[in-house]
Parts: sequence; structure tokens; C-alpha cells
Amino acid sequence: MARVVRMFLATLLPVLAVLWLTQVLGRINLVTDSGQSIVSFLTLATLILPTVIPTVLPFGIVLGTAQTLTSMNNDSELAVIDGAGAGRSIIYRPILAFAVVLCAFSFVLDNYIEPRSRAEARSLIASVYADLLSSVIEEKTFREVEDGLYIQISERLSGRVLKGLFVADYREPNNSYIYYAKEGAVDESGSQLIMRDGQVQRENQDGDVSIVQFDSYSFDLSELTSDKSQTRRRATDRGLAYLLNPPQDDPDYLGNPGSYRAELTRRLTDWTLPFIYAVFTIVIVGDARSHRERRVPPMASAFGLTLLLRLLSHFSSNQAENDPFFVYVCYAIIFVSLAIGLYLLLRPRRARRKTGPLGRMMAALFRLPRRADGGGAA
Repeated sequence: MARVVRMFLATLLPVLAVLWLTQVLGRINLVTDSGQSIVSFLTLATLILPTVIPTVLPFGIVLGTAQTLTSMNNDSELAVIDGAGAGRSIIYRPILAFAVVLCAFSFVLDNYIEPRSRAEARSLIASVYADLLSSVIEEKTFREVEDGLYIQISERLSGRVLKGLFVADYREPNNSYIYYAKEGAVDESGSQLIMRDGQVQRENQDGDVSIVQFDSYSFDLSELTSDKSQTRRRATDRGLAYLLNPPQDDPDYLGNPGSYRAELTRRLTDWTLPFIYAVFTIVIVGDARSHRERRVPPMASAFGLTLLLRLLSHFSSNQAENDPFFVYVCYAIIFVSLAIGLYLLLRPRRARRKTGPLGRMMAALFRLPRRADGGGAA
């Protein structure tokens, strides 16, 4: 088992790192555009990690198992085991035990850890926009906080106080507004910018300009923060118990019950994939083979078959959102695949080695070039 675990980690970690970095870099604007600290960025990156692991975990055991068994075959270890008359279980028992551990880990990760991390990540992103000006806008820098709305502050003081405010609002097609204020502050809800001792300049589509002095003026920020700071939890943010019995008064569930059905189906099936993939990988790569035998590379065969199963499972779970019939299709794929894999794994060795019609045809095709070469040489 130790050898399989080492190969599993050696193949899983690089792939996991690439996918994780892809997800993280896609959200790096949380730091560059919103002025957040590197701590917020690292926190978000950590919360993203549990959402990536379940995707690559099943393929990690495929590559790790295939690499281990291929190495054993190249070193003639599988041939020695067969020659000694040892049962095949000496090979597949440790691998399947490790696959069971991965299934349990995947189940916990999918149903408990990942939903919480998604909810925390959503809350973290929402908190960035909820305090849009008092902590996000940098001093002495123009920042476009929305299409057509630009804000600059000269100085940020304690107590959410802002000095030297400049706001340019070009969101309305027929009118533009420019606000100047010596001082301002954002209320605790983050929805109002209170400006004091300033003026507002209004220009209409005809170019007429009007200027109004004010002692105090309230600028509405609720339209900017309401959508982005919304933390309504969706099906992917819910735990298993919630998906099994969603409240009938949940507005998100009432608006899209199919997403909860599809998510529950995915949660109850995806965790079995490491075991199913391990079974098929052992079936494909676990027999001793001659180095001269012509065949598709076993690692490519194992990876291609498991990738096909993954695509079918993913397609069915997604379609279950619109059509309940695909819920049964998704479960059927899992149970049929597992049954076929266990049958191929547990059947007698002689039966496995018998060549069917397709195998005899392929062998004949492979022999044709050899005969042609032999005839030419004679």
C-alpha cells in the first residue's frame, strides 16, 4: 500500500496544484481591484482548496495505481507473483483498502467540508463589497467602483471618516454629476456615503451646468453593494442533511428545486468514484504482460475509461436539474459500472486470459505486418 500511496501523492499533488492555482488566479482581483490585504487573498485561496480536491481525487488513484502496477510488470514482479501461484488478492487488496479510505474522505469532504468552505468564501467576497469605501478605495487614487462611477479620496481617518472626496457619476445617459466634499463618512451598513461641506455639479445633455452648494449630502451606495454583498446560500453551499430535507420556505429552493435534486444526486454518487476507478484500473493493468505484446499503453487505457465514466456521471448529474429521469441514470451508471468492474476483477484468471472474437481479430491484424516482413526478407 505504501508504494501506491507514494505514487498517488506524486501524481495527485502536481495536478491539484495546477487546478488550485487556476482557480485562485481567477480571483486575484480581490486583492488588485479591491485593495484587500494578502491575508484576505490567502484566506480565500485556502477556502477554494476543498472545492478542487474532489475533482482530482479519483484520477489520482487511477494514475497512482496504474503507475505502480506498470512498474511492477516492467520489473517482472507481477510475473513472479503469478508464477508462485499467489492469489490476485495479494495485489488488489491493499489498493482497494486505500480506495475505501479515499471514498470515506471524499464523502466527508463533499458533504461537510466543501459546503462550509463555499459559504465562507461567499461571505468573504461579500464583506469586501459591503464596506466599499471605508476600507477598499485607496487614498489619492481614482477607482472605478462601477461602470461610469469614479471615486477618489485624499485621506482616510479613523472612525470611517474620509477627507477630500471627489465623486464623478456618469451612469445616467442624459445627466452627469460631479461631487466635491471636504469631508465624508460611510455609515455602518455601508449603504450611504454622507458628504459634508461641498458642492455638486450637474450637467445635462444640452451642456447646461448647475452648481449647488451643500452642508450635508447623502449619496446612495446600496445599489453598488446589495448584489455583490448578497450572501444567499445556494444548493452547493448546503450540507447533506439540508439537501435531504430542504425547508419548503427556502426561496432559493422554491425558485430552483432542480438544482437541489442534482446536487444531492452528485453528493451521493461522486464519493464512490475512487473505488470504482481503482477496480477498473486493476482489471486493466493488474495482469502480468509480456513487454513484446502489442497493446494500448495500460495507463492510457485506464485513464481513458475512467474519464469516460466521469463524463457520463457528470453529464447525468447536471441533466438531473432539468429532468428527474437522469437521477436514475446517474445511479445506474454507478451501480452498473461497479458490478461490471467487480465481475471482471473476481472472475477466474483463465477466463480473463481467454481471447474473444475481437481479441483474435486484433491479434490477426497485428500478425499481418510480421508475415509480410518475413516474406520480403525471404
